[in-house]
Amino acid sequence: RKFILVAAVMAAVFGYSAGIGGGSARADVGKGMLFFDGGIVRTVVTPAATPNAGTDAFYAVTNGLVGQKGIAGVAPGSVGYHGGNWAFSTVTFNVPSYLLTSAAAVSAAEARGDVTVTRVPLKDFLCPVQP
Repeated sequence: RKFILVAAVMAAVFGYSAGIGGGSARADVGKGMLFFDGGIVRTVVTPAATPNAGTDAFYAVTNGLVGQKGIAGVAPGSVGYHGGNWAFSTVTFNVPSYLLTSAAAVSAAEARGDVTVTRVPLKDFLCPVQP
């Protein structure tokens, strides 16, 4: 199932991977894609920084494979979805990287020691997700 995400998710990914500093996502608007629950969803990026206020898991892989996208942990209809109030975390591989496409995959990789997940609350951001 596909969701159109109106989210700052890709801004956070682009901002992190491009090495943009500071505590918030970039303020420009764009389009992109990310992983949710093993599938790919589209995004329209309209970022709003909410440092230290995120509740919905978002993962940015720092050293993944080509084609790795950011990972949303929840979306509309998910238990615990809070409207896209993203709690930003980085995921760094400790082993040769492989594709991660869901929050469950991130958790399993962390449990195996394959990745280190680091919460970065200064990069939290808000942008609602819409089906």
